[in-house]
Amino acid sequence: MTTGRRTPIPPRVSRSLRAVCLGALLPLAACSVAPVYQRPEVAALPAAYKEAGPVSAAGALWQPAQPADAIDRGDWWTLFEDDDLNRLAAQVQLSNQNIAAAVAAYAQAQALVREQGAGLLPSVNLTGSETRSGGEESARRGTTAQAALGASWAPDLWGRLGNAVSGARASAQASQADLASARLSAVGSLVAAYFQLREADAEIALLQEIVEAYQRSLQITRNRYEAGIAPASDVQQARTQLASAQADLAGVQQNRARYEHAIAVLTGVPPGSFSLPPAPWIARVPQVPATLPSELLQRRPDIASAERAVAAANAQIGVQRAAYYPSLSLSASLGRSGTGLGDLFGASGALWSLGLSAAQAVFEGGAIAARVDAAQAARDARAASYRQTVLTAFQGVEDQLGTIRTLEAQEPLRQEAMNAARLTETQLQNRYRAGQVGYTEVVTAQITALSARRALLQLQASRQLAAAALVQALGGGWQAPWAQATP
Repeated sequence: MTTGRRTPIPPRVSRSLRAVCLGALLPLAACSVAPVYQRPEVAALPAAYKEAGPVSAAGALWQPAQPADAIDRGDWWTLFEDDDLNRLAAQVQLSNQNIAAAVAAYAQAQALVREQGAGLLPSVNLTGSETRSGGEESARRGTTAQAALGASWAPDLWGRLGNAVSGARASAQASQADLASARLSAVGSLVAAYFQLREADAEIALLQEIVEAYQRSLQITRNRYEAGIAPASDVQQARTQLASAQADLAGVQQNRARYEHAIAVLTGVPPGSFSLPPAPWIARVPQVPATLPSELLQRRPDIASAERAVAAANAQIGVQRAAYYPSLSLSASLGRSGTGLGDLFGASGALWSLGLSAAQAVFEGGAIAARVDAAQAARDARAASYRQTVLTAFQGVEDQLGTIRTLEAQEPLRQEAMNAARLTETQLQNRYRAGQVGYTEVVTAQITALSARRALLQLQASRQLAAAALVQALGGGWQAPWAQATP
């Protein structure tokens, strides 16, 4: 061990040493300790839609899911060719508050990306002060003025800040997908409420017709009773039948009011200020293409949001791993000081400083490792959620394809049942007038005919609702150019 005075390092050597150290460290700013991101794979994808039938099974093979929510979905609701629906859908996209909230959330996510990106740049601040002091003795009185311009920068040696930016950008992209999902959900809810309202309009018209018919039947029964041809029980049955139909009519009218209220809220209007007059029901169901390319499902915004969440979680692993390595900070300042504002910019009042500091965690009790493990677990959870989202998307498409196929097969049968029931009702009414059957048989035939007519209306509405649900399950319709080229 030697003793004595240490020889100071010459200023030029000190500056050269700092430059060498800085030059050696700066290339590390491009390093990243985050895992290389790979989109999670979904195992055992089906080769075709099971519920689409043999034509689609031969031609609509699935491909590995690649979220493509940026592909234009088009105005898918125009497939139903209803002007009122088109007008309301446009209003929903402008005034729906859930969409407005999603827009604000996306703007917030974009702002966070800019905030994280600002950490990669140096920060500069300007400070100034003037202090006056004094006491009983005048010699202790004085004024001091200071002004300084300071700058600091922490090079991103291990990609901590870069990964934070990448994570924020992925989160913003997920928020953008959530916005698309909010639009799809809001318009889908509107379409469902609108079709249910129009089906209620048709059912109201049907029940009003039935009520008028039952009123005529009641009058006929009364006439027969007063003529001594029919018993009093026939009149009571006719009254019961009429009252039941009137109660059904009131219930459907109440349902229509609820659908109208729902549409009002979806369009951003108080229910008390909104009215949608009855109109003829356009029971049109668009034809689903024989084959549906897998790219349509890939446009689902919930799939894109789930995949971007995995990317954001993967970037967080890099943020936490960076804590294992030393951090570097550079600072500099240039200022002036004086006994007053007049002396502030004098040559003798110049002050400056340069600083280089480094920090390294020596012992932290395993906290860093725990945070890294937590980030990896969070990524694995997000990956599992992504896979589940993809599987749920397959389920949604299969469910709606099966529903559409079943309802399409049922409609001609329902039509046939309705025609037969109405014919039976007419025949029994004629036979009752001729005194050949009792009124109980007429009542039974009327109930059967009414049920058959209402069942047909509800099935037609269900077909429209299933088509709209399939559009949502596919991420927004099948109007993409490649879908038009299907055989």
